[in-house]
Amino acid sequence: MKKFLSPVIVGLALLTAVAGCDKKEEATAANSPIKIGIAGAFAGDLAPYGIPQKNTINLAVEEINAAGGVLGRQIEIYAEDDACKPETATNVASKLIGEGVVAVIGHTCSGATIAAMSVYRDADIPVISSSATSPALTLGGQNPKFFRTIPHDKAQAELQTKFIVEHLKAKRVAVVHDKGDYGKGLAVLVKEGLEQAGVEIILFEGITPGAVDYSALIRKIARAKPDVIAFGGYHPEGSKIVSQARKKGLKTPFVSGDGLKDPSFIKIAGKYAEGYYVSSPADISTIAKTKEVTAQLKERGQQPGNFGLQTHAAITALVNAIEKAGSTDSDKLAAALRSNTVATTLGDISFDERGDVIGSGFSMYIVKNGDWVTVNY
Repeated sequence: MKKFLSPVIVGLALLTAVAGCDKKEEATAANSPIKIGIAGAFAGDLAPYGIPQKNTINLAVEEINAAGGVLGRQIEIYAEDDACKPETATNVASKLIGEGVVAVIGHTCSGATIAAMSVYRDADIPVISSSATSPALTLGGQNPKFFRTIPHDKAQAELQTKFIVEHLKAKRVAVVHDKGDYGKGLAVLVKEGLEQAGVEIILFEGITPGAVDYSALIRKIARAKPDVIAFGGYHPEGSKIVSQARKKGLKTPFVSGDGLKDPSFIKIAGKYAEGYYVSSPADISTIAKTKEVTAQLKERGQQPGNFGLQTHAAITALVNAIEKAGSTDSDKLAAALRSNTVATTLGDISFDERGDVIGSGFSMYIVKNGDWVTVNY
């Protein structure tokens, strides 16, 4: 004779089994690493910006894990190189999402970051960049869970405009850019600011990135006779343009943004880099945490570069948000990032409702005796 179990007993058995599975999944999640992605330029011409970013994150995460991790879990880093190329950045974003990261630190360049934004937005992944300064990233509202530990280019352009007008006393300016999201975007803002200040823009010219010879551009600038040349772009092109200009006898002052403030610019341009002005994140060398991190990197034979300390601040802010939220839930992380102030290599920082950093700004620098020196004016 067959025996039949009552529906009640069967139901209870199933509930017990499901509950047991849920508990096992919760236990597994609680013990598994917290996956965080890093995306940036880790190879190619712009690697001098991205490699220090990766190095400072590795340093920070090693210390965090050695101290027990966060929420009792270790942090696991997934790094992907986008070479600052928008077409690569979207694939990198998809790959990191596929790895199951809960947040991403990156990307290095504005163009790559803009390209990847919709991918992260659709996957509901918080992103913190330490170097992408395009205003559109926060002011355009492309991703409500995008944050950055560097001010946007409107602030940088305002500083450059003021410096060109008040310190360099320029009346006629040539504006050159690399046609990219960052370079052209910054150049347009500087151009608009100068025009509002009554400065004549006698040239607004885009160049071809990666070109070897910029002599045609230099001849055009020389004929226009500007008081200042403002260049929007990165160090590979900037170093070539100033070197070729100086060799042709053009002594006009150059002013650029943070895309040039890197030891690689001085190394490539050599003596022709002397006297070059740039705007870049304000000097933070006197902050205790900055001194500590810089010394630790030096012990490893590394340098923080132009954005490494901003990146250390980004991972610090993210880990603090995970602790405050008590979770890696996307909504809770975003809320914690917006509602807390955290001590970092930049000092005490927080984020406004758009995701822009509060507590960090820009300064002007000049190359003097082969090094970057703050301009006090």
